Amino acid sequence: MSRQGYVATPPYSQSQPGIGLSPPHHGHYGDPSHATSLPGMLKPPGPLGAAAPGVMLPSPPPGPQQFGQNAPYASSVPGLPPQRFTGPAPVHSVASACAPYQPSAQPSYPSPASTSAVTQLGGQLGAMQLNSHGPSAGPAGPPAFPGPPQPAPPSILQPGPRVLPPPPAALNGPGAPPPAAGTAFPPQAAGYGPQMGAPASYPGGLAPGPARMAGPQPPKQLDPEAVPSPIQVIESDRAARGGQVYTTNTRGQVPPLVTTDCVIQDQGHASPRYIRCTTYCFPSSSDLAKQAQVPLAAVLQPFATPPADETPLYLVDHGESGPVRCNRCKAYMCPFMQFIEGGRRYQCGFCSCVNEVPPFYFQHLDHLGRRLDHYEKPELSLGSYEYVATLDYCRKNKPPSPPAFIFMINVSYSNIKSGLVQLICEELKTVLQRLPREEHEESSAVRVGFITYHTVLHFFNVKSNLAQPQMMVVTDIGEVFVPLLDGFLVNYQESQSVIHNLLDQIPGMFADSNENEAVFAPVVQAGMEALKAAECPGKLFIFHSSLPTAEAPGKLKNRDDKRLLNTDKEKILFQPQTSVYESLAKDCVAHGCSVTLFLFPSQYVDVASLGLVPLLTGGTLYKYSNFQMHLDSQQFLNDLRSDVEKKIGFDAIMRVRTSTGFRATDFFGGVFMNNTTDVEMAALDCDKAVTVEFKHDDRLSEDSGALIQCAVLYTTIGGQRRLRIHNLGLNCSSQLADLYKSCETDALINFFAKSAFKAVLHQPLKVIREILVNQTAHMLACYRKNCASPSAASQLILPDSMKILPVYMNSLLKSCVLLSRPDTPTDERAFQRQLVMTMGVADSQLFFYPQFLPIHTLDVKSTALPAAVRCSESRLSEGGIFLLANGLNMFLWLGVSSPPELIQGIFNVPSLAHVSTDMTVLPEVGSPHSQQLRMIMGVIQQKRPYAMKLTIVKQREQPEMVFRQLLVEDRGLHGGSSYVDFLCCVHKEICQLLS
Repeated sequence: MSRQGYVATPPYSQSQPGIGLSPPHHGHYGDPSHATSLPGMLKPPGPLGAAAPGVMLPSPPPGPQQFGQNAPYASSVPGLPPQRFTGPAPVHSVASACAPYQPSAQPSYPSPASTSAVTQLGGQLGAMQLNSHGPSAGPAGPPAFPGPPQPAPPSILQPGPRVLPPPPAALNGPGAPPPAAGTAFPPQAAGYGPQMGAPASYPGGLAPGPARMAGPQPPKQLDPEAVPSPIQVIESDRAARGGQVYTTNTRGQVPPLVTTDCVIQDQGHASPRYIRCTTYCFPSSSDLAKQAQVPLAAVLQPFATPPADETPLYLVDHGESGPVRCNRCKAYMCPFMQFIEGGRRYQCGFCSCVNEVPPFYFQHLDHLGRRLDHYEKPELSLGSYEYVATLDYCRKNKPPSPPAFIFMINVSYSNIKSGLVQLICEELKTVLQRLPREEHEESSAVRVGFITYHTVLHFFNVKSNLAQPQMMVVTDIGEVFVPLLDGFLVNYQESQSVIHNLLDQIPGMFADSNENEAVFAPVVQAGMEALKAAECPGKLFIFHSSLPTAEAPGKLKNRDDKRLLNTDKEKILFQPQTSVYESLAKDCVAHGCSVTLFLFPSQYVDVASLGLVPLLTGGTLYKYSNFQMHLDSQQFLNDLRSDVEKKIGFDAIMRVRTSTGFRATDFFGGVFMNNTTDVEMAALDCDKAVTVEFKHDDRLSEDSGALIQCAVLYTTIGGQRRLRIHNLGLNCSSQLADLYKSCETDALINFFAKSAFKAVLHQPLKVIREILVNQTAHMLACYRKNCASPSAASQLILPDSMKILPVYMNSLLKSCVLLSRPDTPTDERAFQRQLVMTMGVADSQLFFYPQFLPIHTLDVKSTALPAAVRCSESRLSEGGIFLLANGLNMFLWLGVSSPPELIQGIFNVPSLAHVSTDMTVLPEVGSPHSQQLRMIMGVIQQKRPYAMKLTIVKQREQPEMVFRQLLVEDRGLHGGSSYVDFLCCVHKEICQLLS
C-alpha cells in the first residue's frame, strides 16, 4: 500500500443469521410476463419468528357496506391486455368515503383535531394509541385471526377500485370540500369534475357519516398526533446514531437513516452512501418474497461524494496483470473471496468456483486462514475501492483521451434581447477557470469547444495562435458534419485570450438577428460528431429556450392538451413525441457523449421529448420557467458552476453481480441497456443513482447470505480508465419477522417512485395508484398476519421499520406526476418525473417529505438547525415564520402577525407589508437572525444537486397555493388524501385482506 493513512480494520466477516429473496410481483404494472395469478396471504413455512417491532393503531373493523362487492370485472382500458386480476366491483358501487365538509367559522389554522374531516375519522377509528412493541413482546403465537381456513384471494396486487387513491375528481379535487374557512383560496376553475362541494368519494376508504359506521360506536376524536410521525423517526435516529462512527464490519446491519449525519468507516462492506437497500435481510425463498411483497432492491450511487472527514477510495494498481477476477462469474477480488490450500487457491463468494491465485498475487495464510497481507490490500479488507484498468478494458485496446466539454448557446432573437446570451458568455469566463481536474494535477486536461445556433449552426475556431476567433457556419442541418477539427477543441489555458475574445463578441455578433425559431436534435448531433471525430468522450452543455419548430430532424409541435388529463391517453404526455430523440440518445451513449440541458422556457417546450436525451446519456436537465434575469440568474449560475465542477466518470459501463440464488432483473434510472446485464452510461456523476431490483433464482443460504458487487468501468476526468467496485453483504432468513425488522423506508420509497414513474409511460395513472396502495396494504397485512403478536382485529399494526411508510407513500401518490392537476404544466410533470428517475435516496426522501423548519424559534446563539416540524398546516401559526425545502424549491412563509423585530432582522424593513415577495435572494442585513437564517439555508442547499429557488410567501396571498401543495400530511388542494385518511384507507384494505 503506497497510500498514506490506511488504517488496519478489524475482521468484518462473522457468520450472521440471514434472510433470502424471492421475486415479489411489484413495480411491473401489468407486464404481460407476470400474468399469472399470484398466491394469496400464505403462512411462512416453518415456525414463526418472534414478534417484530411494530406500532399498533387500534380501530373498529370495517363494516361490509364500506367495501365494494367482490364481483370480478375486466379491464376496459384500450390498448392494455385484459386485466389479469379479478377485483371488486366498479367505483360507483363503493360507498362514498370522505366526510362531507361542514363549513364553520374558525381561525385560519385550526388544530387538525378540530376539522370536521378529522372528527369524522375519529368517529370511524376511535382514539388511536401507539404501542411500540419490540422483539421482546413474546412469540408470535397463533395467527391473529383464528377460524376456518379461508380460500386464498385470487391475487395479491388487485388494481380493483377498492383502494384506488383518488383521482382529482374523486377526493378533494375540484369536486371536494372547500378548504377551511379563512384560508383565502379562490374557487377552483370550472370544467374539471363534479360541482364544488359535491361529496368526495374515496373507494375503499371511509363512509361519509356515522350512519354508515360498523356498530354503534360513539364518535371519538382521532388525534393526528398519535399517528406515526416522520419527524419523530428522523429525530430518534439522529439522537441514537448521529455524530457517531458507523463501521461496516457486520453483514446485514441496517445503516443510519439518510437524514442522520455520521462518519462511515469502511470495514468490509460498501458505505450506505454508495449502496442502500430496501431491506438488509432477504427472504430465503421466492415463496416468502411473494408472500411479503417487500421489494428486494438496492439504490446504487457509485460516485457519491463522501464528506471531507471520510477516507476517499483507495486505488489498486496491479500493473499489466490487471485486477484478479473469478474465472467463472468474473467477479472482482473482494472481501467475500475465501483463500484455501495455503493461499494457492481461492473460492469465489459469488459462484463458489475455486480459482488459482496468480503467482504475483500469492501470499501465505495465518492460523485463521486469512492472508498475511489482508489489511494491506484494500480489495481484501474494504467494501469499496478502485482498480487501474488495463488496455483490455479500453475501446479498441488503446488508452482513452481526456474528455472534452462543448458549450452550445441558442442565439435566437428572444435570448439575445433578454440578455440571457450575454449572461451565459460572461459566466463562462469564470466557469472555464474551474474546470475539473485530477487531484494531483495543477491544470485540467479537459478540452473545450464552442457552438452557437438558431436554425443553423456556427462552429468556432479558437486555436491559441489566432488573433481572432473564426466562425464556420453549417446550414445543412439534415446531415450535420463538423467543419473543422484542428482548433475546435482546445486547451483552455493555452487559448484563454482567444476564448475570452469570442465570448465578448458573441452577444454583439447576433444582436441584429431576427431568427426566433431554433433546432435541437441537430445541435446534439453536431456535438456528438465533434467528440467522435476527436476520439474522446465528453459532455455537451446546451442552453436552449424554445420548442424546436424549425424544419429539421427532431422538429416538434405543441401537443399540450389538458383534455387528456385523467384519461387513459394521459400517458402520451410523458412519452417522447418522436423516436428521433431516443435513437439520438443511444448514439450519444455509444460514443460517450453526455448531454446536460439548461432550459429557459416561457411556454410549452415538450420536456418529455427534449429531456429524454439528458436522461439517457447521464446528463442533467435544469429548467427555469419564465426566466427573469434579475430574479433567476443566481439560481442558474449556481447550477452551471456546480455542474461543471462535479465529480464525474465518462463512457461508463456498470455490471451488478450477485451470489448464487438471486440476480438483478430490473434497472430504474437514466440508463440504457443493450443486453440484460450491462448498464451503459455516457457519463455518471456524483448525484446520479440507479435503482436495481432483484429476484430469486433459487433458495438462498442463511449461512452465506446474499452478496452484491457493483462494478463501474469508466474514464476519469484526466483520461485514465478505471474500475470502481462496491461490495455489500446482506443476511438471509426464513423468518418474515427478520425481513421486516431490516427494512429501510427511504430506500423503499425511492424504489416505488422510480418503478411507478417508469410505468406512467405505459399504464393509466389510476392503475398505477391502485397498485401502489395495494402493495402497501399487502406488505403491512403480511406483517400483521405472520409477525405481530395477536391483537384485536380492529388494530392497525405497523412494523417499526415501516411505520412511516404510509405517509411517504401518500406523498408519492399525491405527486404531480401521479395525480393530474389542471394547474400543473405538462412540462413540469415531465421534468419532475425525469428528475426522480435519477435521484439517490437522500434526495428522494427530501423531495417526497420536505424539510419544514420554524424560523421564529431560532436560537441565534446556537449553530444548530431549529427542530423540524411535520408538513402540515396545523403547524403554521399566524405569528410564525417557516422555511420549507424539498430539493427543488425553498419557501419562506410569513404569518400575518410575524414579529416586526424578526421581519426587521431578516429583511431590513419595518413590517410585513414592506416585504417584497419578488426577491429570490435574502438581503445581507448583518443581524444575528439574518446570518443564522442564511447559514441554515446554506446547510440545506449544500448537499443538494439543484440550486433551490427561494420564494417568499405571505399568509393568505395567492402564491401560498404552491407552498401548501408541499404540506404533504394534509389533504391536497386538487386531489389526494390526507395522511390520516390514507392510513384509514390502508387499514380497511388490510382488514379486507385478512378477513
